[in-house]
Amino acid sequence: METNPISPEINETKLLEVLASLNQISDAINHIGPGDMNNSGISLQLIVESAIRVVPGSSAVIYIYDQSTGRFEAESRVSAHAEGHALPANPVYTDDAPRPNGIGVRTIQRRRRTLSYEEHDIEAHPYYAASGVNAVGCFPLIVAEQTVGILYIYLYEKREFTKIEQLMLDNFVNQAAMAIYHARRLMGVHRDLARKEDELSRLHRAGLIISSRLRLKETLESILQLALEVTNARYGIFRLLDKSGEFLITSAVGGSHMDKPLIDKMPLNGNSVMAHVARTRQPVLIPDLRVEPWLQIYYPLDSGLKMLSELAVPLVNSSGRLEGVLNLESPHVGAFSEDDSHMLQSLSAYAITAIQEVRLLDALQGAAQLLISQPSSKVLDQLCVMASDLLNSSASAIWLDDEQGQLQLVSSNGEIQNKVLKMNLPNMLTLPLMTGDNAKALGMFGVVYPDMGGREARSANSEWDKKVLACLANYAVLAVQNESHQQALRTSQEQHWTAETFAAVGDISANLLHNMNNKVGIIPVRVQGIQDKYRQVLENDSYLTKSLNEIERSAMEAMQIVQENLSHLRPIRMEKIRIAVCVSDAIRSLQISPTLFVDVDGLDALPMVVAGGPSLAFVFKNLIENADAVMNGNGVINIRGQAGDKWVEISVIDNGPGIPPGLHNQIFELNFSARTGAQPGKLGFGLWWVKTLMTRLGGSVMVESDGQHGATFILRLPRAENSS
Repeated sequence: METNPISPEINETKLLEVLASLNQISDAINHIGPGDMNNSGISLQLIVESAIRVVPGSSAVIYIYDQSTGRFEAESRVSAHAEGHALPANPVYTDDAPRPNGIGVRTIQRRRRTLSYEEHDIEAHPYYAASGVNAVGCFPLIVAEQTVGILYIYLYEKREFTKIEQLMLDNFVNQAAMAIYHARRLMGVHRDLARKEDELSRLHRAGLIISSRLRLKETLESILQLALEVTNARYGIFRLLDKSGEFLITSAVGGSHMDKPLIDKMPLNGNSVMAHVARTRQPVLIPDLRVEPWLQIYYPLDSGLKMLSELAVPLVNSSGRLEGVLNLESPHVGAFSEDDSHMLQSLSAYAITAIQEVRLLDALQGAAQLLISQPSSKVLDQLCVMASDLLNSSASAIWLDDEQGQLQLVSSNGEIQNKVLKMNLPNMLTLPLMTGDNAKALGMFGVVYPDMGGREARSANSEWDKKVLACLANYAVLAVQNESHQQALRTSQEQHWTAETFAAVGDISANLLHNMNNKVGIIPVRVQGIQDKYRQVLENDSYLTKSLNEIERSAMEAMQIVQENLSHLRPIRMEKIRIAVCVSDAIRSLQISPTLFVDVDGLDALPMVVAGGPSLAFVFKNLIENADAVMNGNGVINIRGQAGDKWVEISVIDNGPGIPPGLHNQIFELNFSARTGAQPGKLGFGLWWVKTLMTRLGGSVMVESDGQHGATFILRLPRAENSS
C-alpha cells in the first residue's frame, strides 16, 4: 500500500488546522456541565469532523464503551464523512455497530491502536467494505486506566496512515477520552447529588414521621415503607427484642400481599439471618440466598415467597443495647447495593430514636404516677431500675447528702460496691440532683456501664444518656422534695392538731384541777379537824395517828402531781433557750442515786434553740429518771450535743440493759408499760410525755438500741434563726 507524501507547507497548514480544532474541542469539553451529555456529543462531533480533515478522504466514527458491562452504547454513535463518500444504503447491514469479533473489540482487548493493513486477518466492516473502504484504523479511548470508547477511521484511498496523521489522531483520541470521562464523572456526581438529595428528603420524612406519630407501631410501619421505596425491596419487617432478651418479636411488616410473617416470635439463638445479625450486631448484604452459608440459615418470611437476596441491619442504640433488626428481601439476585445498606442503616437510626423516645416516655409516665402514689424510697428505687433499663447500665444508684454534707447511698439497682460515691470511675456517668434554685445539690444520680470484656468501653459522654439521666434526676429531686414537703405538712398538721388538742385538754384540766383542789383540798382540812377534836384519842392510838398523817401527806402529794402534770397540757410559750440551762435545771430537780453518774459534755457550745424552757427541762428529767430506773440507780448517763444547719441534736446515752428493736416505737405510747420490780409503769408514762412534748416543741425523738448494750435517745430541735 502506498504512502502519501505531503509538502512542508501542507504539513504546516494541517498542523494549524489541528491546533485550531484542538482548541475548539477543549473549549467544548470545558463547557460540559452536570447531567449534560449534549456538550460531550458536541465535543465528539468536533473530533470526528477534525479527524476527516486531518486524514483526507476518510470517514470517522466514535462509539462510547461501558467497561463495566463490556458493551458499546449504540445511541452514543457520532460520525463524519469526507465529501463524496456518503454511505449508500446496505441491504444486509443497517448500521456500523461494532461486531463481537471485529477490529473494535480486538482493539479494546489489546488497549492499543489497530491498523488493518498491519494485520491480514482483519477485514473492514461489511457496512464500509461495500462502499470501497481500503484501510481501517481503530484507536481505543483510554483515560485513568479505563477504556471509555473507540475511534474508527475508514480510509478510502489505497494507502497507509502517515506518521503525522497518526500523531494528530492520537491527540484527538486523548481529547475524545477526556470528553467522555469528564462527562461521565459530572453525570455521576449529578446522580450522586440527586440520590443524596433524595435520601436526605426521605430521611427528613423519617424525622417528621417520628415527631408526628404517637404510636411506635405506626412509626415503624412508615419507616419500613420508606425503606421499601428507597431500595425497591419486595418485603420488609421490623423485629424487636422482647424484655427477656431471648426472642425477636414482629413489630411491623411491609410489602406486597403479606400482612404477617410465617413466624411472629423468632428465637435469638435460632438458625436465621435476622438472629445472626442480632447476635453479631453487624449489617448483612446477601446478593444470593442460594449460596452458603446463607442457604442453611435463611428462614423465609412466608412459605409461599421465594426470595433470592436479603439486606438486614441491627438496631443498636447509643448505649449499646440491641433493640431489634430491620430486614428487607427481594425475589431478584443482587437486588441490594452498598448504598442501600447505608441508607437502611440511616433509617434504622431513626427507628432506634423512635424506640428510645417511646421507652423514655413510658418510663416518665410511670415515674409521674409513682410520685403521686408511692413514698420517696419506692420512687427512688424504681428510678434506679428505669435508669439501668433505659441506659443499659450494669448498675445505678442515688446518693443523698446527709447533715454532715456526706453522700450516702439511699437507693440502687445492680451491684454497687461502694456505699459512698466514687467520682473517678471511667465507666460511670453521674449528675447532681439540682433543685433549680441554684442551691446546693441534694445528692447525685449515677449509672455504671458494664465491662465490655476487652472491647472498647462505652463513653460516659453520650448526650442521649446525659439527657435521659437528667430527666430521671429531675424526678428524683421531685420525689425527695415531695417527701420533704409531705413530711413538713404532716408535722405542721400534727403540731396543729396537737396544739388544738392540748388547748382543749388545757381547758378541761383547768376545770379538773379546780374541782380536784376543791375535793382533794378538803382532805387536809378534815384531817386537821379530826386531829384537833380527837387529840386525846389519837395520843392513845398510834395507828390512827399514823394513818391520818399518811392521808394528809398523800393528799398533798396528789395535789402537787396533778398540778405539775396538768401544767404541761397548757399552751407552751416558745422562746430562744440554751440546751445546757434546761439540762442543768432537770438534773437539779432530781434526786439521783449516789451510784448513778451523769456526764454532760459540749452543751455550752451549742446554738440556741426555739422551745419552751420548762417543757424541755421536763423532757430531760423524764429521760434521766427512766435511765436511773432501768439501771436500778447504778450506771452512767452521757449527755452530748451537736449542731447542724437547721437542727440541734442532743443524745442521752445510758449503759443499761437496752431496749429491744421491736419496742422502739411502742415505748412512746401512753398505754405501754415495761414493768420492773422497782418502778412499775415508770418507763411508759415518762416516754409518752417525752414524745408528746417534743412534738409540741416542733422537734422529734428517736431511740437507738440493740436491746443489749444500753440505749441512746436522740432529740432534735430547730435552731433559732439568730443564735448568739
